Amino acid sequence: MKILVLGAGGMGGYYGARLIQVGADVTFLVRPQRGESLTRYGLRVRSELGDFEGPVRTVMAEDVGDGYDIILLTCKNYDLDAALDAIAPAVTGETLILPLVNGLEAYDKLDRRFGKERVLGGVSYIATTLATDGSIFHAGGLDKLIVGSRMKSADAKASEFYALVSRTPGLRHLSNDIEQDLWNKWSTLAAGALMTCLMRGTVGDIMKARDGRKLMGQAISECAQVAELAGHALPENVLADARSRLLDESSAWAASMMRDIAQGATRIEADAIVGDLIRRAETAGVTLPLCQVAYCNLQVYETRSVSPTR
Repeated sequence: MKILVLGAGGMGGYYGARLIQVGADVTFLVRPQRGESLTRYGLRVRSELGDFEGPVRTVMAEDVGDGYDIILLTCKNYDLDAALDAIAPAVTGETLILPLVNGLEAYDKLDRRFGKERVLGGVSYIATTLATDGSIFHAGGLDKLIVGSRMKSADAKASEFYALVSRTPGLRHLSNDIEQDLWNKWSTLAAGALMTCLMRGTVGDIMKARDGRKLMGQAISECAQVAELAGHALPENVLADARSRLLDESSAWAASMMRDIAQGATRIEADAIVGDLIRRAETAGVTLPLCQVAYCNLQVYETRSVSPTR
């Protein structure tokens, strides 16, 4: 299977390496600086599930060709427009796109530009980081990947990709309702992200605060409400798992967006993770008070990080 991976950052580099290990024909579409690093040092992944180190094939945007079966899209939402321009020359014939991104706004954009029939669904539960030396670090042993087709015409290729990726380490699942799986992740991620970002602390820190448990419960309820409004009510086992993880007094977890803020990042995924939920709720005539407070807080952070002297 011929696969183009957009970027070789934490997630793209990790899954690209895993696919190479099981014999896939993988090319990384990268920026010049990352391409130079990969040419000089190769791709390096450190993980409890097994390390990877070796040379990889790369291509720059101006040289990207066609003939790919799958394009793996792993960019941040704020880079999405540029990413779509970069992969456009490769979206030909029977090429399908598999996004591993937060939220659903990216799917709306992909559907409009390339057609829903070309866009698979993907959900990843993993924590990866691109280190300053260009290597990729996989934190912990969790690597859960769910893939599925969003239209009947894509069933065969989704199954073919699953057959390949299921040979890699980690939990792999071929979904028969990937739209629901996408809502399951977005809703629960948003609840944890808006609270850990708003409070600038871990789940455990929040649980130690007087009203932390109550507010986290409200965040879960608000985000779950949007999924229900969209016709994808969260199953009880998903809600139970969210409550178990996000109301855990001993948890040291915080959303990656909160870690980005702690490191002074100038760009974060506030709009895709929280803002889009608010817009979808408002379309249905529903107000999300806590989400609105968190989103306002995140917007102020973004404004001040771009113009710190204001």
